[in-house]
Amino acid sequence: MAIIVLAHGGWSAAWAWKKVRPLIAAAGHQFFTPTYTGLGERAHLASPSNDLETHIADVLGVLKFEDLRNVQLIGHSYGGMVATGVADRARDRIARLIYLDAFVPANGQALIDLVPPAERRRLLGSVETGDGWRVTPNPTPPDTSAEDLEWIGKFRMPQSVKCFVQPLQLQADLDLPRIYIHCTRYADKKPFTQFADRTKGQAGWELYDLDASHSPNVTAPSALAELMMQILAR
Repeated sequence: MAIIVLAHGGWSAAWAWKKVRPLIAAAGHQFFTPTYTGLGERAHLASPSNDLETHIADVLGVLKFEDLRNVQLIGHSYGGMVATGVADRARDRIARLIYLDAFVPANGQALIDLVPPAERRRLLGSVETGDGWRVTPNPTPPDTSAEDLEWIGKFRMPQSVKCFVQPLQLQADLDLPRIYIHCTRYADKKPFTQFADRTKGQAGWELYDLDASHSPNVTAPSALAELMMQILAR
């Protein structure tokens, strides 16, 4: 039995993983999907003060109060920023770090540093045209079904711009085993190929391709769960 903890993507929450949770549970694993402060069922805590460190603390709290060890830590998309910070602060609890089409920051980098200029302008521009402190969700992948569009449209939320512009401060380089899962469908439309290319052949990393768009927890849950089972069985 593996213990899996998720750092979910931006504008999302635990609800977005409802298709994957039963598949992981059926395989006999524990899967914790905490929601960040200010999103999902914790939307009542939304505040301009919410930042990357807030969300790192959210996941660290689960590790501490559930007393979890030997954890397989997954970071999806923006969650790669969060998971990297969590692994840095709780090295003795993490067995492996798995990036799912996620940002892989170096010390001192913010998410905004890792996206192309056009995406940077969109992120920051949505703050100016919105309520002045939150970033509007990105468009969904084009293969998202009408049913799923209706579902996620109800629950995706803007989140504090501080989450995207706060640099991640690491205590030291991470030396634990790491995996990168690259979602290859529409890969040219998103900024994650740079990380897959960087990890290819690098010591301490394994690279896997998944034929899915950026949110396989929504569009390809079975394929994602199957790949996760393969990784966990290694």
